[in-house]
Amino acid sequence: NWFFKQDCPLVIIACNTASAKAWKSIQQKDLPKISKEKRVLGVIRPTAEVIGNYSKTGNIGILATSGTVKSESYLKEIAHFFPDLIVHQHACPLWVPIIENNEYMNDEVNAIIQKDIQTLLNQSDQIDTVLLACTHYPLLKDKIKQYLPPNIQLVSQGQIVADSLKDYLERHLEIEEKISKDGEKKFYTTDDPIDFEAHATTFFGQKVKANLLKLKDL
Repeated sequence: NWFFKQDCPLVIIACNTASAKAWKSIQQKDLPKISKEKRVLGVIRPTAEVIGNYSKTGNIGILATSGTVKSESYLKEIAHFFPDLIVHQHACPLWVPIIENNEYMNDEVNAIIQKDIQTLLNQSDQIDTVLLACTHYPLLKDKIKQYLPPNIQLVSQGQIVADSLKDYLERHLEIEEKISKDGEKKFYTTDDPIDFEAHATTFFGQKVKANLLKLKDL
């Protein structure tokens, strides 16, 4: 609702766990009551639409948060587009805390990462593609590659979601025409702005200035 009040015609839930737990509910229950002209997109559906194209063996592995894995959202969504694709999942509950506490560059976390990857690969020797199904995980990409066999490709979602959004806007000109083209970026957080700025700068690649939003005031 806050985003819509800022005249945003389109909101993207750029988180797999939030997409898994909230996207369908927002689409089916909330949006019809709020506005027929607004749109909310998640990151699981666009990934599920193409992930099968990456695999030659028909076996993919998914590394994700516990919430995403338990929701089985990827299993359900992928089944719509690639019913013959075999999907193996493994939850990595320590990875997000490692990243958010800026420990991801330390060698001490290598054993944790290696163990999680091996646990996934132990599910099948046919896995030839591993999807990073969390928007935090690309920061661990270099470390993850150290523990993946060279015949297994690692896929992150950034380009997939960007390409899907481009395609969506080309097919929905009524939304595309409402989106500003000035390239202005604003950052808001309901948490500590200083802490958010430190983490967001790491992800974004340049300094970020955040504004505080108090939930009680929304």
